[in-house]
Amino acid sequence: MCGIVGYIGDKSAANFLIDGLTKLEYRGYDSAGIAVFDGNEIFIEKSVGRLASLKEKLKGYTPKGSIGIGHTRWATHGRPSDINAHPHTDCHGDFVVVHNGIIENYMALKEDLIERGHKFLSETDTEVVPHLLEEFYKGDFASAVREVLKKIEGSYSLVFMSKNHHDELICAKQDNPLIVGIGEGENFIASDIPAIINKTRSTYILNDGEIAIVKKNSVEITDKNGNKIDKKIFNVSWNAEAAEKGGYEHFMLKEINEQPKAIRDTMRGFIKQIRPSKNNDERIAKDGSSIIFPELKWNPDFLKNIDKVYIVACGTAYHAGLVGKFYIEKLARMLVEVDLASEFRYRDPIIDEKTLTIFISQSGETSDTIAAMKESKRLGAKTLAITNVIGSSLAREADQVLYTIAGPEIAVASTKAYTTQLILMFMLALYMAQLRKTVSEDRTRELISLLKKIPAQISETLSDVDPIKTFARSYGFNEHVFYIGRSLDYDVALEGALKLKEISYIHAEAYAAGELKHGTLALIVEGVPVIALATQKSVYDKTISNIKEVKARDAVVIGIAAAGDTELEKYIDHVIYVPDTDELLIPLLTVVPLQLLAYYSAITRGCDVDKPRNLAKSVTVE
Repeated sequence: MCGIVGYIGDKSAANFLIDGLTKLEYRGYDSAGIAVFDGNEIFIEKSVGRLASLKEKLKGYTPKGSIGIGHTRWATHGRPSDINAHPHTDCHGDFVVVHNGIIENYMALKEDLIERGHKFLSETDTEVVPHLLEEFYKGDFASAVREVLKKIEGSYSLVFMSKNHHDELICAKQDNPLIVGIGEGENFIASDIPAIINKTRSTYILNDGEIAIVKKNSVEITDKNGNKIDKKIFNVSWNAEAAEKGGYEHFMLKEINEQPKAIRDTMRGFIKQIRPSKNNDERIAKDGSSIIFPELKWNPDFLKNIDKVYIVACGTAYHAGLVGKFYIEKLARMLVEVDLASEFRYRDPIIDEKTLTIFISQSGETSDTIAAMKESKRLGAKTLAITNVIGSSLAREADQVLYTIAGPEIAVASTKAYTTQLILMFMLALYMAQLRKTVSEDRTRELISLLKKIPAQISETLSDVDPIKTFARSYGFNEHVFYIGRSLDYDVALEGALKLKEISYIHAEAYAAGELKHGTLALIVEGVPVIALATQKSVYDKTISNIKEVKARDAVVIGIAAAGDTELEKYIDHVIYVPDTDELLIPLLTVVPLQLLAYYSAITRGCDVDKPRNLAKSVTVE
């Protein structure tokens, strides 16, 4: 994943490029660079390291020119270095390119170009693109770009600049996000909305295979053959402040605290109040509620024709899928499998037209998840996307889409995206249960009533973080931490361990508590912290037994329990309480202290919370 910006207009291109890259640095921060054309020459400056390194190089000098492109890199081909940083040029410096994605056939193209006399400077796959452009250029910039796109294979968002065409930028998209912002006497290109939202809210969101010819007073969009496309403008609804820290020290902490609002926004419109009526066949219960998804328009016959459900995702979204599996099986009584998107295509999955495949991705741009969806469609399955980004690649590829309304999530470690995914999966499972009549009317009404209380209960959980700060200071320098739980507690433990690994670099592993005797106990030694989740009443006694096992090995145990539980504290060292609710819904509460524990542990260790090493926000390459 990398960040891309472009500008053409009458103002300073460099000022916008640096500002835009600052907004996009979360997309990649091992190197950065800009290219600005001053009317005679293309000025290029790039630097390994954070964007601050590039800014330092440019200190005291702003390259002149009102057309330019910029890039912040997350390395895939070639180590982080000045030479490997984008932008890249051809042999004579006539063409400049920035790229997000992977050119899969770059080595064969590079070998052919070298035989033709081209000289390469970097180790990147991207550098073949400007050399191809040099090879194909015969005076028509757009025509040469189309020829390049015919030769390259893989995923890309590309922006091209030419010294011979100082009045236009050309950009193209395939499997990686790219937008064009529309201004007055100026236009913008970016890989994500935060880069341009201070300049314009009017955008074109490019689809796969589309090419945009961007001039300061016009934007022309075509397909790969040059045929014009009449495209609708997408108006961004969220404001610039939503992408800023809002007074919090880090985006992650801000986003943890935004969860009550994000959950309310995601639930809004999907809970229908049912008034008593003699002729109302939909009535769940007197003055009750039901879950509705008008976008889906499913009916009982639709679900009768589904033999199996797959949930496919990566990382945090995969953990949300594990909870979603439990919800659908428990409530709707349908068989569900959860699979990692990176593995899904390669095991020849048994799916057909009677399979429902659900794909979860915060960004909607996760490469493996998009590829898994395409494979599912090829095999005839019905596809449903759950994503946070309207108009994302996953949303456009799916048969149907449900959106989480979490707002922009900037921190690399996902928090509010996860809880909104859980809320949506729970409502979807209950919706399916209503259609299949597998949950009683009273139980439906009870669950919806409890669901509505979740935002306030999360706010309550967030109101007292002092004990969590204390635990982080006490145990934040341990090199190993273990998480245990049963049933849904185990699924949440996986997410808690991932958060700790991501941002504090502590080796953290989650285990099904019942598996301790099958090897894991060998790792439990005196003083090692164990985070034990014990909120599932159906397996509570079993969990207590497992906690006793680690305590007998002198582990330090921090328990996560529901308010009112007076039993757990008898067997452990510390307890963090969350408000009590149904055991199906309590994962939405138990994950919050785990997010905070990871955050404050990272602070204790002096880690860069929002930009953990070696990671990027969205994985848009395989």
